[in-house]
Amino acid sequence: MKHKLITLVLFFSLILPAGFAAAEVETLRVVGTFSSLTMYKNFEEPLYKEMVPKELGVEVSLTTLSQIKLGGPALLRQMGMGVFDIVHTITDYVVEDSPALAGLDLPALATDIETARKIVDAYRPVMEKYLEQDFGVKLLSITPYPAQVLFLRDKISGLNDLKGLKIRASGWTTSEFVTALGATGVTMSFSEVPQALQRGVVDGGVTGSLSGYSAGWGEVAKYVYPLPMGGWDYVIGTISLDTWDKLSKEQKNKLTGLLKTNYEEPVWKVTGQETLDGISCLCNGDCPNGDPNNLIEIPVTQADKDMAYKVLVEKVLPAWAKKVKPETVKEWNDSIGKVVGLTAK
Repeated sequence: MKHKLITLVLFFSLILPAGFAAAEVETLRVVGTFSSLTMYKNFEEPLYKEMVPKELGVEVSLTTLSQIKLGGPALLRQMGMGVFDIVHTITDYVVEDSPALAGLDLPALATDIETARKIVDAYRPVMEKYLEQDFGVKLLSITPYPAQVLFLRDKISGLNDLKGLKIRASGWTTSEFVTALGATGVTMSFSEVPQALQRGVVDGGVTGSLSGYSAGWGEVAKYVYPLPMGGWDYVIGTISLDTWDKLSKEQKNKLTGLLKTNYEEPVWKVTGQETLDGISCLCNGDCPNGDPNNLIEIPVTQADKDMAYKVLVEKVLPAWAKKVKPETVKEWNDSIGKVVGLTAK
């Protein structure tokens, strides 16, 4: 018996090093956001093409949401199957399978970048919990796009004029918001919107001001209404738990450090200005990103701000609370609720 035990110990001592070597990460398969937008071009591309390979000692295979034709939560599901290691995607794209995540970015909840950051910091532990529980991934980062504003084919005087219009919504909470105003929320991919606006398939669409400019929305729309009615369309950066577990402690520290210092913090720093730059670029003002468009900016009245808040409190927040468990509602009230002074029920 003792001889057999010694034999087993020697056997495992020989095979374990080889086993551990096989488990090392040599290549990270990464999906970034939309290749035409500044978040990818200015931050994700240099991060994954230059910094991560150099600092972690791995190769990186980088693609984008512009190239991957997987809708909704399917992209995160692919991570569990080993297809991708790191994915940056829009939170609204995955809330179908994890409605708790939608609590982060309710329409008209954060009308300025400072409040948006406080909300994200408060809700981050909740996001971490549900991303791991529902998708088997670890949260690495949360970054905002510019404030989500409304692009229109025809002029409106305010939110009351949305009745009867078809509006492309950036997520189901935005769809709930425009529906409460009498419009019809339309689900449509970001890249399909310019053609849909041009053909009259939709009357308007919600996206970030600079995002819309960069993607050509301003070339087919005629008006922009800069009330941040679609929130901030947060991007979540995630890594599969299987890949995370294979990284060394040093690699984990370097990856999280790079994401914080060279991605998260600088994106948050520029997003407020990019919101303003987007409106300027759309409305024939000074444009640091190219030739400006000629959209007409529709002034936002205090009455519309009040109406948006009322719709949030009376329609959107209760609708979200019905979709999630009581435990999640409590988590929201104890985090975001305390930041904005609201109670979901």
